[in-house]
Amino acid sequence: MQLHVNGKEYSIEVSGNTTLLTTLREHLDLTGSKYGCGEGVCGACTVLINGVPVRSCITPVGSVQNKEITTIEGLEQNGKLHPVQEAFLEVDPFQCAYCASGMVMSSVALLNRNPSPSKQEIMDAMQSNICRCCTYPDLVEAIVKSIKK
Repeated sequence: MQLHVNGKEYSIEVSGNTTLLTTLREHLDLTGSKYGCGEGVCGACTVLINGVPVRSCITPVGSVQNKEITTIEGLEQNGKLHPVQEAFLEVDPFQCAYCASGMVMSSVALLNRNPSPSKQEIMDAMQSNICRCCTYPDLVEAIVKSIKK
């Protein structure tokens, strides 16, 4: 199977029914996306498929062949973090940070769709990502800060 991940081509032998998350973590050693609920509900496993946020824990890898897959590891370019990553580091909204990569990826997708969202639009867009530490106000602050970068 051929996969296009973070701008690189990979040829791997894996069943098409294997989840994308398992493939990324166990076959490509891209461990930034986390296993949370395994049901596509919490958002810890969020990656971008052709720029759209997708829950990799419920996505069969066979369904993403010939599509551009972007993981948290792929946001950095030429040694420079993505503005969302920079803002999250500055604001430091996380306690445990287990949800961090999914939050960042959903934020990037939001800002790609809407470069200047209101706070309400940010809250609406991020509702499907769960932070068990409940740091939502700080997460919104970090996203707002990334807009200004």
